[in-house]
Formats: sequence, C-alpha cells, structure tokens
Amino acid sequence: MRANPLALLPLLLFLALFIGSGVYYQAANVDFAFYQISAPVAILPAIVLALALGSGALNKRLETFINGVGDNTIITMCLIYLLAGAFASVAKAAGGVDATVNFGLSIIPSQFVLPGLFIITAFVATAMGTSMGTIGAIAPIALGLSEASDLSLPLCIGAVVGGAMFGDNLSIISDTTIAATRSQGCAMRDKFHMNFLIALPAAILTLLWLYIQGADATITQATDYEFMKVIPYIAVLVLAISGLNVLLVLFTGIILAGAVALLSVVDYSIAQYSKDIYAGYTGMQEILILSLLIGGLGALMKAQGGLEFLAQQIQRFTNKRGDEPHTRAGEAAISVAVALTNVCTANNTVAIIISGGLAKDIADRQQVDPRRSACLLDIFSCVVQGLLPYGAQVLLAGSIAGLSPLLIIGNIHYSWLLGLVAIGTIIFRNHPHAQ
Repeated sequence: MRANPLALLPLLLFLALFIGSGVYYQAANVDFAFYQISAPVAILPAIVLALALGSGALNKRLETFINGVGDNTIITMCLIYLLAGAFASVAKAAGGVDATVNFGLSIIPSQFVLPGLFIITAFVATAMGTSMGTIGAIAPIALGLSEASDLSLPLCIGAVVGGAMFGDNLSIISDTTIAATRSQGCAMRDKFHMNFLIALPAAILTLLWLYIQGADATITQATDYEFMKVIPYIAVLVLAISGLNVLLVLFTGIILAGAVALLSVVDYSIAQYSKDIYAGYTGMQEILILSLLIGGLGALMKAQGGLEFLAQQIQRFTNKRGDEPHTRAGEAAISVAVALTNVCTANNTVAIIISGGLAKDIADRQQVDPRRSACLLDIFSCVVQGLLPYGAQVLLAGSIAGLSPLLIIGNIHYSWLLGLVAIGTIIFRNHPHAQ
C-alpha cells in the first residue's frame, strides 16, 4: 500500500472542528460548550474530505466507507451502547440507581467511596473483559454517588473510566489482550504477569490520589434503600464475573430491572417499561452515530495509506539506530506505532490488529521480548483509548453523566499514570541490548 500523509488530514479536520468549537464556546462561557456543534456533525466535513482525497471510482470509495461503518467491532460496540442505555434507563426508573448508591454508602466509609468505586469497576472490567459494558453498568452509579455526596462528578466518572481501562488492559478475555498476544506470539499468562507489574503501580498511585481527593467527602442524603432494587446490579456484576457474554449480561439486567420496576413501582406498566427501554436507546443516539461514522472514516484513512505513512515513519526511526539491536528504541517505536494508530482509528482493538505486524517486525529486529511487545501494544492502546475525547469509552461516560469529554479525560487519572509508568519502564528499565 502506498504511504500517503494527506490521508490523515480528515482526522485533523475533525479534531479541529470538534475540539476547536468546544474550546471556543467554553471560552465564551456558553453552557454545554462541547454540545454546541455535536461530534456526529463535526465529523461530516472530515468524511467529505476523506472521500475527496481518495482515488478511483466514487462508488468504490463509498463502499470502503460503508465497510468501515459495518465493521464487526463497531457494530458490537453499538449494540453495547443500546443495551447499556436501556439497562441504565430501566434501572433508574425502578429506583435501582438510588438504591445501589445508598447500599454502597451504607457499607463503605465515605472517605473510601472514590477508591472503592475504582476497585469495583476495575474488578468488573477484568471479569467482563470489556470496558464499554462496565462503564454502561457502573457510570450511572457514579452519577448517583456524586448526587448523594459532595464528591466531584468528573472525578467519580473518571474513576469509573480508569477502572474500566484497567480491566480492559489486563483481562485475559479482553479482545485487546487476545489480539496483542496472538500478534506477538506469546502466552497469555506471560503477558499478564509482565503487564500486571506495570499496571499495579499505576493503580496504587490512582487509589492514593482518589483517597486524598475523597477523604473529606460528606454524605448529603439518607442511605435508606430497598435491597430488591439493588438485585439487577448485583446480578449484572455476578454474571459479568462468571464470564457470560456482555450482551447477554446487559440484556438480563434489562429484564431483571423491568421485573423489579413492575413489582415495586406504583402504576408502572409494560407500556412504561417499553418507553424506558426506548428512552435508553435514544440517549445513546449521538455516540452510536459517531462510532459508526468514525469506523467509516478510519477505513478510508487506512485504504488511502494514512496508517501506512505512520508505519513507515516509525520504521525509519528504528532503522536509523543502525544494524545493532536497540531494545529501548524498539519498545518506544512499538508504543508510538499503536498509540498513533489508535488516535486514527479510535478503537484500541483495531489499532492492535493494524499495528501488530509492524510491532512484531520491530520486536524481531530490535530484540524486544515478545511478552514485552504484547504488553506495550495493549498498554498504550488502552492508555490512548481511555483519553480520546472522541473515543467510545469517554463518549459513553459523557453521555451518561452529561459531561464534556475534555472535562472527563482530565480526571481519568489511572490512564495518565499508566502511560507515565509504562514510559518510565522504557526509559529506565535495564535493557540488555540498549546502546
């Protein structure tokens, strides 16, 4: 495939329109600054530019775009959006969010609420193997915790997204872990062990920071609750831990939450149940449309050589190190490759699949341990994915909490710390072949 730097221009245009407009309206003190020009609209000029930059018949370019929209991972994410939205909507109507929040506050001291939120989310995400399903299930609880206390909502949501990315990075059933180990040819358990040694310090630092931030928290409402209304959330957590498919987990949660609402909420009917499910769907409309369009835009940029250009630049960097293996440079190149690819695709699994072959080649030439290359692929894809203002995880959390994506990413402390710890291991770790 021919490398083409111009193929990256559509992404830059989208970022300029989406983030630039949000910053402009924020400076003008406009409420909901990042919703004045919605992301699904801001991406349309970028798609037009990507189609214009392509060569060949227009129908062929449109076919590439549509194939990207219909990518398996994109469609799976969209189904998770719909089910997560429906579950959150029905559970709230049943009183499940308030009951679960009060249940948690009744057993966890207020100063440990934020660290506890991170730990629970990380545990669930590790068990489920998906950050999206985890955020969909737990972000409403974080929203309720913030409303029931004086804890910052961005901080609560940031703790949830950070915990979700912890699990996404480490879970042995996560698609990112599977893609990373397969592409680098190493055993799952070996990658997990090496990955855990990097993730653990970042998690401990995150817990300390969250404890400090929430040490003076006060609960501003009573913590009475009906345990029956907590059952849908407990069921979702137990099913997730059991390894059941995330779509089935969320679907079961919708059924249980509906049953609780029908039994415990006065005048709640099947018709209202149906309306609540549909309300959950419509609440995910923006993120669903954006995810589809980003999938198509990413496919166009890949087909036109944008990702190939990034790969060639990274290879050129490693080739400059000479014939002698330079492990540190190889590790840096692998990390940069997957990070930049993730920025372009907004999907960490796709980023690993695309850059996996390049990473394997770099690892072989620079004598990087396959366990290490798989670890770096997974870590830096998850770090970037967790901090992208147009990434699925941040958008889902923002949709549930009604927060600006930029406000959220500034509070996802785990992702920032994981990136810093991983960079530190590249710079300061003893590399036997480093020059």
